[in-house]
Formats: sequence, C-alpha cells, structure tokens
Amino acid sequence: MEFLISVLRFIGILLLVIMMFNIMIVVHEWGHFLAGRWRGLYIDRFQIWFGKPIWKKKYNGVQYGLGSIPAGGFVSLPQMAPMESIEGKVDDEDGDGEKKKELPPVKPIDKMIVAVAGPLFSFLLAVVFAVIVWAVKKPVSESVGTTVVGTVYEDSPAEKAGILPGDKITFVDGKKVERFQGMDKSIMWTIISSENQNIEIDLERPGKGEMTVTVERPAEAKKVEVDGPWYKQVWTYLSERPPLRTIGVGPQISPVVGRMLENSPAEQAGLRSGDIIRKVNDTAVSTPQEVSSFGWAADEPVTLTIERGDKMIETEITPRVPEVDGTKPLIGVEWDGEGIRTLVREDPITQVINSFNAIVRTLKAVFSPKSDVSAGHLSGPVGIMGLYYDLFQHSEGWRLALWFSVLLNVNLAILNMLPFPVLDGGHIVMASVEAFRKRPIPFKLLEVVQTAFVLLLLGFMAFVTLKDVGDRVPKGETVEAPTAPKFLPLKDDSE
Repeated sequence: MEFLISVLRFIGILLLVIMMFNIMIVVHEWGHFLAGRWRGLYIDRFQIWFGKPIWKKKYNGVQYGLGSIPAGGFVSLPQMAPMESIEGKVDDEDGDGEKKKELPPVKPIDKMIVAVAGPLFSFLLAVVFAVIVWAVKKPVSESVGTTVVGTVYEDSPAEKAGILPGDKITFVDGKKVERFQGMDKSIMWTIISSENQNIEIDLERPGKGEMTVTVERPAEAKKVEVDGPWYKQVWTYLSERPPLRTIGVGPQISPVVGRMLENSPAEQAGLRSGDIIRKVNDTAVSTPQEVSSFGWAADEPVTLTIERGDKMIETEITPRVPEVDGTKPLIGVEWDGEGIRTLVREDPITQVINSFNAIVRTLKAVFSPKSDVSAGHLSGPVGIMGLYYDLFQHSEGWRLALWFSVLLNVNLAILNMLPFPVLDGGHIVMASVEAFRKRPIPFKLLEVVQTAFVLLLLGFMAFVTLKDVGDRVPKGETVEAPTAPKFLPLKDDSE
C-alpha cells in the first residue's frame, strides 16, 4: 500500500510539473499567435514541443499539434522568417489539396509586433503569478533572510581569513548584502559571481565592531573522480558542472530537525521532522552548532526542550556512539538547512523587479570571462522540470512553485528578447534591418543565418540537457567517499 501511495504521489507531482511547464510555453506562443492574427499574418501551425507531431488537428486553417520532443514549442509564421529547420517543412497544400497561394510580404512593423508579443505575454504571465504569490504569501527561510555567519568550515578560505561564527557580513566586494542565499543582494551569489581574485568582506563582530577581512581564492577545485567502468568516468567528465567558488561559511539558523537517522536515539525518543530544539537540559540553544557541540556522554540521558507547533515538549534522550563508523556519542539528527520558515507578503512589482535583476545578473556573470559562472551552470527544460519536481515535494511546494514561475517567466521574456536569430529579439533586429534598407533581407541569406543559429541553439540545448541529466543520474562511487555513521537496532534485553 505504501508503495502504491508513493507511485501515485510521483505521478501526481509529475502531472503538476508538466502542467506548470506547458502553461509557460502555451502562453508565450499564444502571444505570437494572437498578434499574428491581429496583424493579418498567415499562421500554418501552433505546436507545443518540437519534433514530429504525436497528435495534430487542423482547425480554421491552422494545424494544432503536440510534438514528440518535450522542449519548447512554436507558432509557424512563414512570413516572419524561414524556420523549416526547426519547425519542419510547411505544407504546400491546404486541407482541400489545393496549392497554397504565394504569401505576400509582411511590413517590418508587423513582424516586430508579432515578435515582441511572445515575451510580452510571458511577462504578463509573470505578473499574474506574482499577484497570486502576493495573495497566498511566499515562504522564506532563515537561511535566506540573515547575513549572520553560523558555520565556518574547517580549513576553509573563510577560516583562514579569520571569519568567526556570529559575524554579521555587511558588504562583499564593496556590494551591500542583505541575505545569505538567493540572487538578489546575497552573500553566496556575490561571492560566486565575483570577478576579483580575492574578496574583501566587511563585517560586524559582536564586541569588536566593524572590520574588513580579505578572503583569498581557494586552489582550483578538483573534478569528481569515480571508480568504475570507463563509461562512468566519461559520463562524469561530460555531465559534471564546473565548480563554483565558495569560502566555507553557512548562515546562522535555528536548530530545526530535518530528519532522524534510522535506529538513532532521536528516532527512538520520538523526535519529528520540523521540531525545534530550544534547550539541552537547562541550557538554552539557538543554533545547530550549539546543539552539536554539546558535551554528549554515552549512555547518559539528557533532557531536550522541543518546540513542536505551538507547544513546548520535554523529552529524554540517551546519546550513544553509532555502532558503524562511530567515533563519538550522537543523538542522530540531520538539521534542516533552511531553519525556521515564515510566510511573507511581497508585492508583485518587487517580485518582478527582483526576478528581472536576477536574470540580468546571471547573464552578466555568464558572459564575464572573470566570473566562475558559465554556460555549464545553466539549465534547459529537463532542469526546469526537475526543479519544479523538487519544489512540489517541499512542504510549501505549491507556494514555492508559484514563486519560481514568476522568475521563470521573466527569464523566458528576457532571453527571448536577446538579439540572436531564431529568438524573438533576432526577429526584431532583422525586421529593423529590413525597415532601414527599405527592402527585405535576401531569402537565401536569411535562410543560412537562421539555419546556422538553429544548429547552435540545438547544440546548446543538448549541452545544458546533458548537465541537467547529470544532476539526476548517479556518476558512480566517488573515490574515498566518506562513510556516514550508522546506528544499529538495540537488542531487547528480555530476549
């Protein structure tokens, strides 16, 4: 029964993912479709997904279809530009078997209107999602909202620079930061996208005041090495994403239980995911580090004060050394890396502006030769649907999916306005050139340029899809992978 429930849950989430992704594509292409109708352009096909149609139906002169390659979609507008290399050949005959008349040329202004309509509809859909997010509120975790350091990892660049837990980071590379994670004025993104060899970090230390430290760039990270057959090694080499710079710090968050290790004292004591540990015996604790650094003694019970919902509960727990690969007494919990979550109401305009800024920052970082961010960190349809799937499994998944849809539709609008052939921005550029020349661009030249960029686009899609699949498919056993401690079931003394 449990297996059946898991399968049904997987199918349900998968259907939600497909629905969200297709809404984004349909609305964008619908913008082109309506604009084409308005400006009197001939519309041959309206198809979701690329490739040979697995379903098609002709209605009112337009062939509607569902393609066989689940990536994107298109409206076939022969008067815009030759797109047969990506959309397929346009039928020479209509539904009655009559040869189609030669299509008249289209004014450049009409081409521009049709081209901009898709990004405009994506932007409007982002606004709709932003209004919904404003109405239902957005979940925000402590890890996003703080700039106080909770963890400094051993032998990290941050530790070598002298950063300590409790330090409040105010500026990174001279840029003000307001949160630990995320893309808008965050510590992690500013570090990742930094173009400097070393990073200047301004911070406030309790009892010491303001100070500045220099964090040196760590040695080049080594690629993941795997044991196993040659094909696994090749797969790892091709699908692994390039490393991003980190300095070895984590945010200060509350000690929220993520999960309990199997057969651990925490599991036996009845701790639950989402419990917040407030006291160990009579000592107040406020971070996971304070709980983990507590002087546990094997087989000596301690009393934990736990916040569970709106109740405070006391429970006794007896730490012990894990029977497999254990070196010291543990209670056996893994912490929720996000800390306490709260619901906040962010106005739609702020959401859209933040999404716009995030995309612009990403593009700037990708095209900067000094930044660690590259095309190898971008995602395509597989990665987007995978992220939707991950979000829907979260306790606040539907809210997070709505918030992500704001970012994604702004992203779709901006990327499609880039001035590259095949994209909407490319159509606008070519229409502008045509208007300036006062005559159409030669068809052969247009066809060559379009086909070349189609091949580049398909190559890029294959590249990012490889990385996206690599995020989901195991790359083999890592060399010298650390072994996590394990607890074994306690024996019943009565046996």
